[in-house]
Amino acid sequence: MSRVRRLLDLDADAQAIDRALSADPFLAGAVRGAPGIRLPGSMDPEETLFRALFGQQVSVASARTALTRLCAELGDPLPLSLPAAATPAAATPAGQATAPASTPGDELAPGLDRLFPTAERIAADGHNVLRGPARRIGAILGVAEALATGELALSTADSRESLTAKLTALPGIGPWTAGYVAMRVLGSPDILLTSDLALRQGAARLGLPADPRALAAHGARWAPWRSYAGMHLWRAAGLPGPPAA
Repeated sequence: MSRVRRLLDLDADAQAIDRALSADPFLAGAVRGAPGIRLPGSMDPEETLFRALFGQQVSVASARTALTRLCAELGDPLPLSLPAAATPAAATPAGQATAPASTPGDELAPGLDRLFPTAERIAADGHNVLRGPARRIGAILGVAEALATGELALSTADSRESLTAKLTALPGIGPWTAGYVAMRVLGSPDILLTSDLALRQGAARLGLPADPRALAAHGARWAPWRSYAGMHLWRAAGLPGPPAA
């Protein structure tokens, strides 16, 4: 239950956060449009780190393609069958219906047939699967090796400072990746990833400065809820129409 609560950010005081962010007229409309916005958590810190590494400086579509290839090649089959169609409930002698039963030969649901690869598997065989700049591949393999050997360990018990220090000590991991992982794994509420292009595009759509330094200066007023403000900016980036001038 605690893992599910972290995943869905159920312990956040959404009303207090909305009140604080609505005090900024640039964010007030965004908050009204998506009240109670939450931070997406993580069920698996290692997978979240790898997903962040794959998403560095590439489009979402490119990251998705690379991750799909990685899982197809190195992920173990998911040992779970999902019924293609439920059979009618059978009635017991007492007239009570039993739960529908799956039948032999049920196939896996499309897209749910692989587990995310372990760090050990990526460290051992990732060089045969990974594509792209050598520096990025080296960073992914280096992280996989550090996780596999125990040199790097991620935990929800980490502090933001300790997690950031551990991650940025590894080649290829900068402030964006460390901040993103801290938001997802730890639920850190006060991180504004001003180097993120989509976040800055969302800021422009709301009439906020798109320059990283200027956005960081303006965003200081959103403390201690800057992570939630960032969620609104990311959401705004997907709105139709051109960014505000």
